[in-house]
Amino acid sequence: MTSSFPASTVLGYPRIGPDRELKRALESYWEGRTSRADLEETARRLREDTWRRLAALGLEGLPSNTFSYYDQVLDTAVLLGAVPTRYRHDDDLTTYFAMARGAEGIAPLRMTKWFDTNYHYIVPEIGPDTVFSLDAAKPLAEVREARALGLETRPVLVGPVTFLLLSQAAPDSQGSPGNPDGFAPLDRLDDVVEVYARLLAELAAEGVGWVQLDEPVLVADRTAAELAAVEAAYGRLGRLEHRPALLVASYFGDLGDALPVLAGTPVEAVGLDLVRGTAHGVEALAGKTVVAGVVSGRDVWRTDRDRALGTLLAVRERAGRIVVSTSCSLLHVPYDVERETGLDPALRERLAFAEQKVAEVAELAALLAATPGRHLPERPAAQGRPHASRVRTAEGRAPYAVRAAAQAEHLKLPLLPVTTIGSFPQTGELRRARAALAAGEIGEAAYESMVRAEIEQVIALQERLGLDVLVHGEPERNDMVQYFAEHLDGFAVTRHGWVQSYGSRCTRPPILHGDVRRPEPITVRWARYAQSLTSKPVKGMLTGPVTIVAWSFVRDDLPLREVVFQVADAVREEVGDLEEAGIRVIQVDEPALRELVPLRRAEQAAYLEWAVAAYRWATSGASEHTQIHTHLCYSDADEILAAIDGLDADVTSIESARSRGRLLGAVGAFPRGLGPGVYDIHSPRVPGAGEVEHLLEEALRTVPAERLWVNPDCGLKTRSYEQVEAALANVVEAAARLRERLFHDFR
Repeated sequence: MTSSFPASTVLGYPRIGPDRELKRALESYWEGRTSRADLEETARRLREDTWRRLAALGLEGLPSNTFSYYDQVLDTAVLLGAVPTRYRHDDDLTTYFAMARGAEGIAPLRMTKWFDTNYHYIVPEIGPDTVFSLDAAKPLAEVREARALGLETRPVLVGPVTFLLLSQAAPDSQGSPGNPDGFAPLDRLDDVVEVYARLLAELAAEGVGWVQLDEPVLVADRTAAELAAVEAAYGRLGRLEHRPALLVASYFGDLGDALPVLAGTPVEAVGLDLVRGTAHGVEALAGKTVVAGVVSGRDVWRTDRDRALGTLLAVRERAGRIVVSTSCSLLHVPYDVERETGLDPALRERLAFAEQKVAEVAELAALLAATPGRHLPERPAAQGRPHASRVRTAEGRAPYAVRAAAQAEHLKLPLLPVTTIGSFPQTGELRRARAALAAGEIGEAAYESMVRAEIEQVIALQERLGLDVLVHGEPERNDMVQYFAEHLDGFAVTRHGWVQSYGSRCTRPPILHGDVRRPEPITVRWARYAQSLTSKPVKGMLTGPVTIVAWSFVRDDLPLREVVFQVADAVREEVGDLEEAGIRVIQVDEPALRELVPLRRAEQAAYLEWAVAAYRWATSGASEHTQIHTHLCYSDADEILAAIDGLDADVTSIESARSRGRLLGAVGAFPRGLGPGVYDIHSPRVPGAGEVEHLLEEALRTVPAERLWVNPDCGLKTRSYEQVEAALANVVEAAARLRERLFHDFR
């Protein structure tokens, strides 16, 4: 083991590529247009470029094993041999992608949000009989790959406690989720730790000096038994005779009660998030290395250098040896702000993306080394821009029973109405046209003609298939948040600011830097046009205020609540204008409602109260005849059911297909319309009509037929028209079969 940790490091780095090279390579491989060798070469080149650039920026401690073809938690499941039998294939990459995306006749593993971020991870399945075995090929290969470039690296791994607490119990032999015997994945800790012990021995034999084990679950409330598991795991690993030195990294908040637990184990270093968390109790780490996360890995604002240096000096005085780092992996920010030549120069000067943040880490490490004193002089806190906070009180809509009767009379929908969540496939032709418009290569009129033609095609397809509530398909929208940001004051958008959401899916989060206002209607023109093409109701499609803020990089000089209510004002105005245009079904999506829930229970009630109030403010002006829908996906919605109920939407659609109905047992007697998804759109699989019918039958055990809606899990943007048409035909067929059976039962 080595006792010397480099003076500067980052906990992780983006991996999708500055120009989304990995996204394109993955999708080309999945479509059979390129070979595995082509994919592997792209991955190798991205890793090499990352290591070389980090070294060139002056970073001393380089991470490895942060690259992934899909997700780091899925990688850990493979590392530990925790691959469910149904996915196993002779080819390891086929097995890997089957777990992430599904295979013919086999649904993929569940997916959900990584703590309070918009990154999604694949949820491993662990059972009492799961056989663990070490597959160390990936971390070892990356160490050797970097070493061939003359660079030593620190392998980064998801820690054993986080891996097990983020896993779910494997389904029983009938495929039902959960375990009636009360089994929890953490029960397998001893077995998993033994695999980690073998891995550490192999890494030590390879000459690796340090290993990073990420344990972000420790910044949430943990039980005494869970803290005992931390103590047991790191006591065991720390006592190994042949191992690298261990850095246990936490992020997204304070370690709290877990800090003294880690302090009492033999690990050599502990990573602290000193942006979202504090240095409270850091003196307990005296004698260990503190990896101090003072440069934010979650936002795009330049680091206040003096303030960060002051924090570093205070921690050094109380704890001893200190390393400068990011607060978490830079996976959550774009690559390089210098490429954003279209941004206002004054705004760009305030921004730091991944490359700039690495430079900040290196600069702070040099300043710390050159600063012998203990504290910088005190200075007043930075003053935010002046603002006036005003209270918005939502007037109550009529009771649901009154609204439901009015909407039934007005909309005249059948039992089990079929709809979709909003978007239809974004074709290559549409994306190219949007890029050409931005580059000035085609005019607005030509682009809008293409959008109108796409809307006409989408409406015709839905009518032909037999859907009941239609959507216009959103062909004019690049992203459900960015599109609104482009039409609201107070936002800026980037050209190259891509951030990975999951697998090959990337988003460009807008930058919310000023007061938010809506200068003019945003969606009304296209909703009105779509409605003119059909006698069936067409949904107006809006993104909710919490989600717009959650999926943006947000100014830090206003309370988050106030920023959300500014956006809610704009959404409320848009709802009113859609009603004026004759749109009587309006969907206001809040998939990020669960995402922003604070990790500590003591802070959750206050957040949910104002988040629900913001949604109610945005929607409560609608008349009782207007049906308000909302949508939540891949976010453990069962954990905030009271808040979802509080939104008071007439219809709520939720993810359910991938999780095999896991949420249905939790929702119980949901008092309004509910659409548990029956088609997992994040997989290329096309579900059969029988499969969909079975899911609907399961839903009817919980949801009364008169309140059950039929819909996919999420929008269809990422799928092909061939997949969508086949899947929706099966969905409509399944609903029709069940509707016929219910009709005869009622007679």
